[in-house]
Amino acid sequence: MEKKTSLFENGLIWFGAGVSIAEILTGTYFSSLGFGKGLAAILIGHVIGCIMLFLSGVIGGKLGKSAMETVKDSFGIHGGQLFATLNVLQLVGWTAIMIYDGALAANGIFSTGHWVWCLVIGALIIVWILIGITNLGKVNTIAMAALFILTLILSKIIFFSGNPMADTADDSLTFGAAVELAVAMPLSWLPLISDYTREAKEPVKATAVSAVVYGIVSCFMYVIGMGASIFTGENDIAQILMKAGLGIAGLLIVVFSTVTTTFLDAYSAGISGESIVAKLKGKYAAVAVTVIGTVGAIVYPMDDITDFLYLIGSVFAPMIAVQIADFFLLKKKKEEQAFDWCNLVIWLVGFVLYRILMHVDFALGNTLPDMVLTVLICLAVNAVKGKKNA
Repeated sequence: MEKKTSLFENGLIWFGAGVSIAEILTGTYFSSLGFGKGLAAILIGHVIGCIMLFLSGVIGGKLGKSAMETVKDSFGIHGGQLFATLNVLQLVGWTAIMIYDGALAANGIFSTGHWVWCLVIGALIIVWILIGITNLGKVNTIAMAALFILTLILSKIIFFSGNPMADTADDSLTFGAAVELAVAMPLSWLPLISDYTREAKEPVKATAVSAVVYGIVSCFMYVIGMGASIFTGENDIAQILMKAGLGIAGLLIVVFSTVTTTFLDAYSAGISGESIVAKLKGKYAAVAVTVIGTVGAIVYPMDDITDFLYLIGSVFAPMIAVQIADFFLLKKKKEEQAFDWCNLVIWLVGFVLYRILMHVDFALGNTLPDMVLTVLICLAVNAVKGKKNA
């Protein structure tokens, strides 16, 4: 009998996803709003993003399917493979970015060469993959406990040192754009969450635990990044950790938070690969993705990820909007077909709308209005189709 994951194990997985250098780095951008407005943008964005994350996870959890297998129900077999391919590409990108950021920060603390740290982090990710998702309980518990203690130390240094925070507010980031940056991170996990909720004993509860744990921890990481940037006047994570007096401890935060987060990206790339090529072994595909990501991190500079985050949003926000409409509102039955052209066209309209909305400064960002519009278009199209077939 296949081993199922508990609520605690699912919470632990998403705790690991939240404790991330990428989240801290993204948080540093919010310092330009000042602490009060920055905190509001972080909280609003995460509420929006984590509700979408929950709904996505419930679909896969209830159906007992991986994220990309559930996409086939709304977009057809080959349509689902299109999104699986896009998902693998974004996950390869994430793997490379995470290894690059982790290695850059580690090298800033303990200089041995950026490529050396890329290899170290890449090797540790492969170890995590080979241990396997259902056997990571004790390993992850130890790693997460250590990481959480170290991030608490960092937050104490930033927020309770008694030193006044600098006024860093300027006009470089609007409130709406900041909300969107906060939405973007949980949104990037939408095509992955079902890969884990499908393994759960209690899928809906596990999804709720996953979304809540990730949301809280991710907010905490963003706030640490924002606070650290205001406190030190730095956006370089290595310099922030050094100025906070966290040498070896900072190095551990960087390396293990990178491994526990990037492992999820590589693992899900392997699972998505199975949706494209049925005979593919997900675990070994995940190892291959890690190798590619490690090479990419060594060869290519990846210092600004904001455009990458917005690209992910524009692809996957309308995708999950169509799935939400199909599963929760229309309650459509699965049909075996190569392409669901109607839903693919609706997704394309949603994609274009997202790119247009990027140039409009909404206080709640552009993901929420894009998804609402896409859901409404989906409902309207199906209502017209229903009348024609009546």
